[in-house]
Amino acid sequence: MITFRTRLIAALVSVGSLVCALPSHAATIVIVNTDGAGEGFNDPTPVAPVGGNPGVTLGQQRLNVFQHAAGIWGAMLPSAVTINVQAAFNPLAAGVLGSAGPITVSRDFAGANFPATWYHAALANRLNGSDLDPATNDINTQFSSNFAFYYGYDGLEGSLVELLPVVLHELGHGLGFSTTTSGSTGNYLAAFPSVFDRFLYDNVTGMVWADLTPAQRIASAISFDKLAWSGPSAFLAAPGYLAAGRPEVRVLTPPVIAGSKPWAQAAFGPALTPAGVTGSVVLMQDGVAPINDGCEALVNAAALAGNIAMVDRGICTFVSKAQAAQAAGAIALVIVNNVAGVIVPGGVDPTITIPVVGISLADGNAIKAQLGGGVTMRLHVDPVGLAGTDGAGRPRMYAPNPFQGGSSVSHFDVSMTPNALMEPAINNSLSSGVDLTINVFADIGWVDLPVATRLAMFVAEDRTEGIEVAWEFSDVSDIRTLSLERATAQVGPWEPVSGDYTTDGNRTATLDRSVVTNQTYFYRLRVTERDGRVETFGLVAARHTAGSVRSTQLLAASPNPAPKATTLAFRISRPEFVRLAVVDAAGRTVRTLNNGMLAVGEHARFWDGADEGGQAAPAGLYFAVLVTSEGRQTSRFALVR
Repeated sequence: MITFRTRLIAALVSVGSLVCALPSHAATIVIVNTDGAGEGFNDPTPVAPVGGNPGVTLGQQRLNVFQHAAGIWGAMLPSAVTINVQAAFNPLAAGVLGSAGPITVSRDFAGANFPATWYHAALANRLNGSDLDPATNDINTQFSSNFAFYYGYDGLEGSLVELLPVVLHELGHGLGFSTTTSGSTGNYLAAFPSVFDRFLYDNVTGMVWADLTPAQRIASAISFDKLAWSGPSAFLAAPGYLAAGRPEVRVLTPPVIAGSKPWAQAAFGPALTPAGVTGSVVLMQDGVAPINDGCEALVNAAALAGNIAMVDRGICTFVSKAQAAQAAGAIALVIVNNVAGVIVPGGVDPTITIPVVGISLADGNAIKAQLGGGVTMRLHVDPVGLAGTDGAGRPRMYAPNPFQGGSSVSHFDVSMTPNALMEPAINNSLSSGVDLTINVFADIGWVDLPVATRLAMFVAEDRTEGIEVAWEFSDVSDIRTLSLERATAQVGPWEPVSGDYTTDGNRTATLDRSVVTNQTYFYRLRVTERDGRVETFGLVAARHTAGSVRSTQLLAASPNPAPKATTLAFRISRPEFVRLAVVDAAGRTVRTLNNGMLAVGEHARFWDGADEGGQAAPAGLYFAVLVTSEGRQTSRFALVR
């Protein structure tokens, strides 16, 4: 066993689900206060209790938030070894809320699920079953002492930034949500990959970081939308957390530059919608050189009304540019970077009501060159796919160009909708939830999700009479009882769904008739195991609209388990483009079975057990992935030989 002391730090910059069962042996997380007298956690400044935080001094409220965050993570993570977290409040760089990382990493210890692989200290101790370095704390964190945080636990921070999700985020890095490999040089730490690298998937090469060369890792770290997470737990959980539909910025005319463009959503302003906005592009002009940065009074405000404004990145804030465009009547704002790569517009302003996105310098210049003949653009949500995933449904990781030290690679991408805890920026929609982070932790070895691994299908679909919810288990032998629960918000409150249930083999379905038109409902399953353990997981969601018709449905593979081959059946409700693929447990596409237009009705595709090259696929767990205009559905099956 090798232990290596490191100063790996991931920073959270201020620019503004699958529910896992709790482990039976929750971890104990201890906050080690390293602040001096009168500062940070020891600040005696009197304050009033706020948002459930009873502290009456600034220092006590800070410590209460940390202990609350430690309790949240500790309840989710099973470990017999106490996790010690060094924490302090210090002046940090402007805009940086906090930073964290493991104090040591270890490899080749008893219990490691990958050899020759670095693990963060807390995770290594959990897998080993004992403390590999008892004389050293496990995680080092620091937080901004010159930032006005909200210290309540209730998510009602208003215009402030709530400290709780910032602490949860930084603890996430220290617990394992970060790579030890340099994204700027591509080099491993002391010649070995991290467990994180074994699931960082590069779509250009079709390989994970642990198999790439340093040069390939450098390119992958700035590939924008080509870096994803291939772990099976996060892959399966993504449809339960992320919104259906992938946001898109598309140039419609002229044909010479038409197409979808790499982009980034601003930290402020509304998210893109399926209806979106479509309009002509008009370049903002302020009359003071450089005239297209929107930093002074506009001279062409009238021309922006009803159109999509475009502006160059400059010395003034992104928010001020958006305020000027909105005041002029623009329906959206596109900010062009002034260096290579896509710009992520940061800032906070709840009064911005138009969508704001950033694009690359190259795409911005190409659009500007065509403005004389007119350019039209659409900012909307493409109904195929999930917000924040790649083409195969893998959660995207943050890979902007140029590389951003402390942020690139070790975060989810900012395109995720709803916002995720481990994005590089905190959003006021976040509070005490950990969303897909717990599934990444399951992939790297922190958590076991026993029931979720048996769930083959879980969908909710709108019907004329209500919302139909259906699920299927590949193994029901250990399930004692099961109940379906619903809520009108992702966080509850939850209530049981009553009605008639029909069962066909391992597949169960029910029609929830007590729904209200134009209301979105979230559903989850609550299972009691035969040994008494209670497991809760989901989510799926559907919105009930009047006059709905039967929608798309991916049926279970038959036979399953598949003796060398199987048939995948599905139903579509309208003529449309359909993609059906077989994906392995690492998220790699093994075989595409349909990639074209199909008529309304039921269809079936036979998979002979071979990959795209005609070679026999190995026995194991596989997923059928169906992508239509209604989103993405998955169904798992086993291939035996």
